[in-house]
Amino acid sequence: MAMIYDLVAQGLQMILVLAVAPFILGVTRKVKARLLRRIGPPLLQPYRDIWKLMHKEAVMAHDASWLYRGTPYLLFATTWVAAALIPTYSTGLLFSWSADLIAIVALLATGRFALALAGMDVGTAFGGIGSSREMLIASLAEPAMLLVVFTVSLVAGTTQLSAIAEHMIHGSVGLRVSLGLVLFSFIFVAIAENARIPIDNPATHLELTMVHEAMVLEYSGRHLAMIEAAAALKLTLYFSLLVCLFLPFGMATGDKSPLAFAIGLAFYLSKIMLLAVLLPIAETAVAKMRVFRYPVFLGGAFATAALAVFLLFVSQGF
Repeated sequence: MAMIYDLVAQGLQMILVLAVAPFILGVTRKVKARLLRRIGPPLLQPYRDIWKLMHKEAVMAHDASWLYRGTPYLLFATTWVAAALIPTYSTGLLFSWSADLIAIVALLATGRFALALAGMDVGTAFGGIGSSREMLIASLAEPAMLLVVFTVSLVAGTTQLSAIAEHMIHGSVGLRVSLGLVLFSFIFVAIAENARIPIDNPATHLELTMVHEAMVLEYSGRHLAMIEAAAALKLTLYFSLLVCLFLPFGMATGDKSPLAFAIGLAFYLSKIMLLAVLLPIAETAVAKMRVFRYPVFLGGAFATAALAVFLLFVSQGF
């Protein structure tokens, strides 16, 4: 019976991130539209778009290889697994032993690498531009993300996400300048990884500004549905990761009762909804950045994370 209870709790987390991801995307689009004095699409529009695309025929180029056909499913699978492993409403679930920060980064890198190859597979100019820009962003964002992982793991003594969340809740962490700096760096990396303003504008198809959209411009039907669902899952993943690492309060830790799970679920949903509202507010306050300014943006994130590691070592030396 205990095993069944653990399986249900883990399955609930896997279904939760998959079910809430399009709604989070809908909230960001609605809030951004209202800030621009427009009505905006309904909150449930991403669900309808994915459902509609799933029932359309997938049109592919004649020279598309197996890589082009299989990438949407690989991207969706890796993103869903990574999002489902991050603790949301409770720590210590059945698969929490595999929820390692380095494993999460590796899963995301796998999906990105496959999508960049698929963008170049059919030989279009847009695909090549998008893939090269995506790899540029990845080469700048991943080192900063690894420094964030390194700093948080030094504070908690582990890279296991459930243990990190429990340490942040029950441990004597206090106010650390290093954690504030890595939070700043993590937000910059999350913006770049999710192709949001100022790095990319997900609402445009202009060739001079496209990054993510350029790679998936040739996809249609069920393949595009998988990519759109993976993009929504990736945004939810970074929201969940931010909540787990820096705002884990309300999460069920020792108590595994249904009431504790319900309280943790309510806290989790409220926190990611708040982040979904704050993201478009920040986007409307800044302008789209030129491509050659990307290293300045992500270089600042890397320098901030490196400074956090330095301050953490200095503070531990006293």
